[in-house]
Amino acid sequence: MERALHLDIELKANRWLTEHPALIQPAVYYYRLYYLAIIGVLVWVFVRQADVYVKVRRTLVAMTALVLPVFWALPMSPPRFALPGVVDVIAEHDILGGHASRAVDNGQNLYSAMPSMHVGWSLWCAYAVWCALRPSHPRLALLSWIFPLGMATVVLITGNHYVLDIAGSVVLLVVSIAVVSVWGHLAERRGARG
Repeated sequence: MERALHLDIELKANRWLTEHPALIQPAVYYYRLYYLAIIGVLVWVFVRQADVYVKVRRTLVAMTALVLPVFWALPMSPPRFALPGVVDVIAEHDILGGHASRAVDNGQNLYSAMPSMHVGWSLWCAYAVWCALRPSHPRLALLSWIFPLGMATVVLITGNHYVLDIAGSVVLLVVSIAVVSVWGHLAERRGARG
């Protein structure tokens, strides 16, 4: 599908990274340490604004719940396993040691490329920060979207996701926001009746 849409840039992007070795280690750190950003954002929003925290926490839960059936229904391997010539940059330079991204028995689902949850959860981080900062610092809130743009770049150049996996992540966030919105409206109606 990507070839038909002229979006098949994964091999070129991966080759670009391997030709710029100084950028490999920063890309690996960005890819591996995004969990710290998720936890940090969750704690920061909780401390900063409790009303926003409820909404963004529900969005995070909705994203996680909605993605599981997609992984089950559309098991897809990442470019590093499916495209000849793509270098598994994360495995070659893994900060976790022991080539953790290549191990089959490490608890990872090697066929969960669509959508990219690295991008999905980084989008969630941006959404959470944007929601918290938008009322008081609207321009600063826009800067939060740099994080998922960086993650989208990293997952492409490291050979971990396709362009359409990134698009799937955007759809997942939008659907999750809609689900949480409907959930909130239903809760308000129930509260008004009770």
